[in-house]
Amino acid sequence: MQVVSARDITEQNQSQEALQIRENSRRKQSQTLVQLARSKTFQQGNLNAVLREITETAAQTLLVKRVGVWLYNEERSKIECIDLYDVNTKEHSFGNSLSQENYPAYFQALEEERTIAANDARNDTRTQELSQPYLCVLGITSLLDAPIWLEGRLVGVVCHEHIGELREWTLEEETFAGSIADFVTLAIEASERNMVQEALRQSEAKFRAIFERSSIGIGLIDMKAQIVDTNPVMCEILGYSREELYGKRFTDYISTQKGDLKLYKQLVSEIGKNSGKTSRFAFPVSQLEEQAVDKHRIEMERRCLHKDGSLVWTHISVSVIPDSNGEPEFFLAMIEDITERKETELKLRASQEAAEAASRAKSEFLATMSHELRTPLNAIMGLSQLLQQEVVGSLNEKQNEYVSCIYSSGEHLLALINDILDLSKVEAGKEELLLSPLPVSDLCNYAIWTVRDRASEKGLKLTYKIDLQEDICIADERRIKQMLLNLLTNAIKFTPAGDVSLVVKKVPQGITFTVSDTGIGIDPNQFQFLFEPFKQLDSQLNRQYEGTGLGLALTRKLARLHGGDLTVTSTLGEGSQFTLFLPNPVLSKAVENEKHEEDQGDEGEEFTLSSSPDIPKNKTILLIEEEEKTATVLQDYLQSIGYKVKWIDNENDFLNQVQSLQADLVFFDLQLTKKTSILNLLNLLRQKPSWKDTPIVIMTLNEPIEKEINKLPGSANDYLVKPIRTVHLESLLMRYLS
Repeated sequence: MQVVSARDITEQNQSQEALQIRENSRRKQSQTLVQLARSKTFQQGNLNAVLREITETAAQTLLVKRVGVWLYNEERSKIECIDLYDVNTKEHSFGNSLSQENYPAYFQALEEERTIAANDARNDTRTQELSQPYLCVLGITSLLDAPIWLEGRLVGVVCHEHIGELREWTLEEETFAGSIADFVTLAIEASERNMVQEALRQSEAKFRAIFERSSIGIGLIDMKAQIVDTNPVMCEILGYSREELYGKRFTDYISTQKGDLKLYKQLVSEIGKNSGKTSRFAFPVSQLEEQAVDKHRIEMERRCLHKDGSLVWTHISVSVIPDSNGEPEFFLAMIEDITERKETELKLRASQEAAEAASRAKSEFLATMSHELRTPLNAIMGLSQLLQQEVVGSLNEKQNEYVSCIYSSGEHLLALINDILDLSKVEAGKEELLLSPLPVSDLCNYAIWTVRDRASEKGLKLTYKIDLQEDICIADERRIKQMLLNLLTNAIKFTPAGDVSLVVKKVPQGITFTVSDTGIGIDPNQFQFLFEPFKQLDSQLNRQYEGTGLGLALTRKLARLHGGDLTVTSTLGEGSQFTLFLPNPVLSKAVENEKHEEDQGDEGEEFTLSSSPDIPKNKTILLIEEEEKTATVLQDYLQSIGYKVKWIDNENDFLNQVQSLQADLVFFDLQLTKKTSILNLLNLLRQKPSWKDTPIVIMTLNEPIEKEINKLPGSANDYLVKPIRTVHLESLLMRYLS
């Protein structure tokens, strides 16, 4: 009889099979992790490619339908899917997002747990809020999520999504999922590192390209002043190869000046201050040196020594390159060859000096010629006036005609001299304006009255209109009269027949004086020459209109000196319009008060000029004049109208002659005040009681401005401009001797 023993090993076999399955899963998971660790994709640093490999490998290893990598956005308000692999379609997608505001429990679980193993994801408290909008729609029943941590900060999650029957995740699978998340972390780190390295490579490549191709010489110099690297342009400037310059002292090729070493040290010291450390080069510097070190850079012009021994002018800019700790590591020298510019500067400087010398010579020439021309003009115009007044006898009609021609020619020549001197003074910047409030009506009346005879002789209609609420403008009285007369005289000269008008208007920023005519007009192509000195549009030898071309040039310069301008519009054959614009600057209260006082002081003080004033008897005039012809004219005229005249022409025995004479009026030539002895004697004379109240009139070649009148020698009372006109002379006689 045989006994057979039987045992049920089904459960044992099932356990062994389960153990084998788990062992195979662990082996597969380990192989997957090793495979990922050895992957060349990681080494390439392409994040998208790495994530594709990770999601595919994880899905195949854990046998899930979908694996996705989700990362926080910059605001950390939501997670966004950057790669999702679907096993069924074998495709990758991206773009979905989950908002933290809508799923707070899920986001909190990510922060708190190593992994989220949700066997029943739709009912798990950590993931159930995802059920309706996400899990049910895609048929997901179980989730295995592993948070992604980077430098201690949650940056996203790797989500393994199971579709079908509920799945119970094992501890090994949870560990594997955490490892997959770690690989994503490594991939992100590698990608960022590669990005930094690539940016560094690109930066170095750009720097090298700039360094090599720059049109300016560049040198890298260590803190011992030794050359570390140079670009081709710097080698060209110095005449050496890169190999020849390497290791040499930079300062051996640069001419240095006193204080350069301090500037370099100050530059290094500034870097030390900015890094929050005290540099070993720190030391006190002057304010001038601090200004030289501007914005961590030294700018200077120095000569460099070329290999052939020549000197090259360069502009050098030196800055400091700090190391990672903020300590100075290198000097960066930028060198530009400015030899050509320097040579040009030297030529320009020489030209400028020559131009300034020429300008001085011109000014001296004009001053000399002014005196030399005015001296004979004194005689020409003075004697002409004596002849016109028939002081030495009557003249016939023809003689009167000749004398009038002589006098008018002298007037024309005098006007030319005055224009040249005025233009020269304005161009030299020596003209000073005495601005004051002026009645516009008085200015217009003066200008129209002065030119009316010329207009009448040509049969022209001369009008003016003032369209102002306030009859005041701000200007230099003498100069604005001169400008208006220039414009009106020009208009009359170039208008054969018709009208000449002056219209004054108020504009937002000042006042305009517009002189219009119906004359010959101007070709627009000729406008560019209108305001150039000595330029005339009618320049042929047989030209019809006389003149020097100075009037308009001087008028525009005077207008601009006031802060205004002179403009023109014209139509050839129809007429022209010249508009003088003057701004309205605000006068100081002191000037206005002074003007008001002057106006009050002048009230009722009017002089009626006549050619034969009432001459008081027994009046003596002292004439101190060195130039014989001028003295002769004055002496003859004054004696002819009843005055006693004593003429002194030099300083010899001056005081004795003056003391023996009690004069009622003194005419004194300003040129004599240049002789110190005469000036001193005149001042001494003024101190004597008998001469204290004697009026003294200074005779000048140019009309002085107010501040010059106050400085006239010998406490002068008034002045008289040469050539002396009878009407001005008689005005002074009536003022001081009546």
